[in-house]
Amino acid sequence: MLTEFTDKHQLSKDFLHDARKWYIPLAKNIAKHQSGAGAPYFLGINGCQGSGKSTLSEFLASYLSQEHGLKVVVMSLDDFYLDQSQRNAIAIKVHPLFKTRGVPGTHDMALASQVLSSLRSGAPTLIPRFNKASDNPAPVSQWQKINEHADVVIFEGWCWGVEAQNDAKLVDPINALEEEQDETGVWRRFVNKQLSQNYAPLYENMDYWVMLKAPSFDCVYAWRLEQEHKLRASLSAADSSAGSKVMSDEQVLAFIQYYQRLTEHGLSTLPQKCELVFSLNTARRITALTEGGVHA
Repeated sequence: MLTEFTDKHQLSKDFLHDARKWYIPLAKNIAKHQSGAGAPYFLGINGCQGSGKSTLSEFLASYLSQEHGLKVVVMSLDDFYLDQSQRNAIAIKVHPLFKTRGVPGTHDMALASQVLSSLRSGAPTLIPRFNKASDNPAPVSQWQKINEHADVVIFEGWCWGVEAQNDAKLVDPINALEEEQDETGVWRRFVNKQLSQNYAPLYENMDYWVMLKAPSFDCVYAWRLEQEHKLRASLSAADSSAGSKVMSDEQVLAFIQYYQRLTEHGLSTLPQKCELVFSLNTARRITALTEGGVHA
């Protein structure tokens, strides 16, 4: 199973080592917890862009289904992004920076709430999918259909689990984007309000929290570049014109500034709230495992 997974996702032997040492024990604990359980187990995974949270989620799903026969649903916060027209409407009403997907306020959290409730009840559920190349949700016909009762639901996201900041923290800009395009702080205050009102209430759905903790925000640029290069290669292989829709290196550098505030806030606050924290080095190798407190 391990070799098949690494080959499919083009992962290195380092991943094999980390999976055996760190991820399989986590998966076995989840399987043990769900042995004879009558309700789905909800696992929240936080990690900054490029940290490997999607890979971890898919690995856990593959391992739990193949080795333990569990039915696993994987969801990403990224798949709940609003479409361009919806974000443009918020940009006109609140602040132009909301044209760009990413921060709280650019996701359909009402839909996320409905999906979580539906999965908990065991009802047939559609899991949305977002096409990052077109910057719009995929057609509903391409959404994943869940017709069976799920044993485990994995929900991952870059700001999933992050709490709102204190108002005092919002006063000073933290990068060029905020200094030049959010001089009055309207954008970041609205983001913070959205996080508090529409995201935090959904955290209560999670039974267990895992964090992939990056060394610092500085790693995000290199990791995100790697993601974009892989996306460009995969799209170009299928459609020679599709690769042009992926961000350039310069666009990535500007794009990650949207994520900096909450990423740094999460790095400083989430380790104390997650049950399990995997500390990463710059090469995304796990260097330590910390069992933290219960998520508030």
